[in-house]
Amino acid sequence: MNDLTGFQRDLLYVIAGADQPSGQEVKEEVEMYYSSEINHGRLYPNLDTLVNKELVEKGAIDRRTNYYAIAEDGEEAIKERREWVEQYVD
Repeated sequence: MNDLTGFQRDLLYVIAGADQPSGQEVKEEVEMYYSSEINHGRLYPNLDTLVNKELVEKGAIDRRTNYYAIAEDGEEAIKERREWVEQYVD
């Protein structure tokens, strides 16, 4: 996970905490955290990066809508990141 941007890590956390969210649902959740609009040109390439790194799985809900689900490697990456952070922060 050390090769992900902070934005990509935030996307990974949102996906891990949801039940197969659509890209739009991920976008809405991240926008609430960032308190600003996230455009498609920023969101979808970063989601694709997570898919390509096999941290997230992507599937079709219908012809226009995809869902994202945390992959086993993504869960492991989050666990390892938490352990690393916890050694510095109580």
